Amino acid sequence: MSQTYHAGRHFLQIPGPTNVPDRVLRAIDRPTIDHRGPEFGRLGSELLANLRQIFQTAGPVVVYPASGTGAWEAALTNTLSPGDTVLMSRTGWFATLWNEMAVRLGLTPIFLDTDWRRGADPAAIGDALAADREHRIKAVCVVHNETSTGCTSRIDEVRAAIDAAKHPALLLVDTISSLASIDYRHDAWGVDVTVAGSQKGLMLPPGLSFNAISAKALAAAEGAKLPRSYWDWRPMLEANKTGYFPYTPGTNLLYGANEAVKMLLEEGLANVFARHDRHAEATRRAVRAWGLEIQCAEPRHYSSSLTAVRLPEGHSADALRAVILERYNMSLGNGLGPLKDRVFRIGHLGDFGDLQLLGTLGGVEMGLRAAGVPHRAGGVQAAMDYLAGNA
Repeated sequence: MSQTYHAGRHFLQIPGPTNVPDRVLRAIDRPTIDHRGPEFGRLGSELLANLRQIFQTAGPVVVYPASGTGAWEAALTNTLSPGDTVLMSRTGWFATLWNEMAVRLGLTPIFLDTDWRRGADPAAIGDALAADREHRIKAVCVVHNETSTGCTSRIDEVRAAIDAAKHPALLLVDTISSLASIDYRHDAWGVDVTVAGSQKGLMLPPGLSFNAISAKALAAAEGAKLPRSYWDWRPMLEANKTGYFPYTPGTNLLYGANEAVKMLLEEGLANVFARHDRHAEATRRAVRAWGLEIQCAEPRHYSSSLTAVRLPEGHSADALRAVILERYNMSLGNGLGPLKDRVFRIGHLGDFGDLQLLGTLGGVEMGLRAAGVPHRAGGVQAAMDYLAGNA
């Protein structure tokens, strides 16, 4: 079936996968090499060392050829046993999926609900842990940045709540849509397993996932009884000592990952985070100027990776997205779960600059007009004024 050609580049403004920069594409384009040879060992050693800087950890980082869902499973199966209780926060769609995985693996989740308009509640987590005097809860699982809602949980405050309750539970955190976009500190915040994926802030295609692992999590893995084979940390960590993997890795994606990490370190993580903060604030100013509502209702939990926008009652977010795709060649994120057709999501993460943001917001503003969604003009101007005044 033939398709109409759209002149100009496609704007991929979903909250991941994100645009892959040319430097990363050129690195992936290298000839595949022997994954048992010396050149690969050098690549693996360099990448694994560089990744520690991105996670802000001195501990090991394991890389799987998998989506972020695989890294979720690795985090659970390496640290827990059948029937273990885990405490989770239902902050959105992806937290819900992680909970469903825990059930399928034979774990017993306690699910703390939210209204999907804010991040995890550290006080509720602390209360649940304080009430668990027999320490049946073995892990606390939190999604750092909930991609479905645009709400970011305060992991430092969750860590403080666990410590205040004097509870030994592990802390497992999903950073799939926040790593290399929002400030995140594996060691300083006392996280035991950090889960991540390649296709968002790391500026890669989908296909790699990661676990950053604390000493406490490594100790837990020695007694964990959930079945694990492909996801087992132990053969990975043993092979990684010399830069290799226990099975065939995603060689060309690893070339790309090393280049992407170098780009992030060249820019400087503090600058990367500030850039994302700035674009997120410009986007929120545009949304407010349009007279629309941001899905995240708690300013302390605003995401710097994406903004989810609520449409007025009686208007379809999916219809708006379809108009924008057809007329302006731009993809925006859809609503998930209870937010289906209620919100659209603007991704502003990864390899992303001021002009790309203004083009994105211009496409949204034109789309609102074309789709007949009630709004005020001037969102792009509000964003432009902010960016120009905060260079």
